Amino acid sequence: MNKKAVLAVVLLLSLLITGVAFSEEAKLKAGFIYVGPIGDLGWSHAHEQARQVLEEVYPWLDTIYVEAVPEGEVEGIIDRLINQEKVDIVVTTSFGFMDGTLNAAKRYPDKIFFHCSGFKRAPNLATYMADFHQVYYLNGIMAGALTKSGKIGYVGTFPTPELKRHINAFTLGVRRVNPQAEVNVRWLQSAWYDPQGAKEAAEALIAEGIDVLAFTEDSASVAQVAEEKGLPSFGHYSPMLSYAPNHLVSGQLVHWEAIYLDFFAKVYAGLYNNENLENVDYWWLLSNGAVELGADFGVPVNPAFEEALKSYMVNDPVYGEMSAYDLVFELEKAMADPEYAFSPFTGPIKDRKGNLLVPSSVRLALEDLITMEWAAEGVAGPWPGEPE
Repeated sequence: MNKKAVLAVVLLLSLLITGVAFSEEAKLKAGFIYVGPIGDLGWSHAHEQARQVLEEVYPWLDTIYVEAVPEGEVEGIIDRLINQEKVDIVVTTSFGFMDGTLNAAKRYPDKIFFHCSGFKRAPNLATYMADFHQVYYLNGIMAGALTKSGKIGYVGTFPTPELKRHINAFTLGVRRVNPQAEVNVRWLQSAWYDPQGAKEAAEALIAEGIDVLAFTEDSASVAQVAEEKGLPSFGHYSPMLSYAPNHLVSGQLVHWEAIYLDFFAKVYAGLYNNENLENVDYWWLLSNGAVELGADFGVPVNPAFEEALKSYMVNDPVYGEMSAYDLVFELEKAMADPEYAFSPFTGPIKDRKGNLLVPSSVRLALEDLITMEWAAEGVAGPWPGEPE
């Protein structure tokens, strides 16, 4: 039995001990809706891996999935899952599914809905997110240490608040160790999974002089381009070290199963139901074990880059003189500690127009993080929706 399974059993036992009554139904059935194909190497693939863990751990749960669903068609898919497949719980896994999920929750008040990355809830609709802003900040520190030109490239899909939050966190990390460096953003605005578009965007950024690459797109294309060109890159959502063994530095890895195991156990136990979810919002980070720094699971930094990161010395305002490598792990420890939980979005922070947005010692609240539209100092390139 793996660690996640053990934790799930412990949770169920604790619910029994505290007197929570289990549902009389012998089985639950859940339907998962993915915005991309499960064969991608990012977002949808990671959710699918977590769904498989659920089925492995919980014998009382049956699950099905629908992949590659356009965001405007989610309500029809929900109708089919409920009326034909007879699911009890619907899990929608894209920000763009938010309004459709809310509409469906109102039409089916006896069902339970669980929506990823959104902020609209209802009595039978909870929300969740395993957010990467902490890990992006750590990767930004490494990118800032490794760039020689001071120009880092970032390929993004759609300019949602989530991506803007992550790019800003990454840029703040870059500027912590390299105050003059810039993060040049190129948006695809085509699809979350667009290998060819990502490849072309990465090549265009390289032609403009960038020498480090990061991205939010659900394939390994950007990492593969960087590998071919001999440039450092950072993976996204899934382990990508095998696609760029010589030049992938690190990345963001997710453990959606940590959230799913908790939520579904509480539904099965009767703690969560179709009338009490309006204030249920999972916002799980490093301290919850929902995300991980790494080029692969258990490989936080590719050994090929350890020497370069250890030789890049910084005079940090908090930790004093140390290497970028050591700074990454000091900050990871601080962010994973629930009693301290250092936030990358602690002031002073200016936007790229020079406005002081976050005063010294002030930490942005969750509401500010999930609705973020501004671009941090150091971000270059187009930024749709940027405040005037």
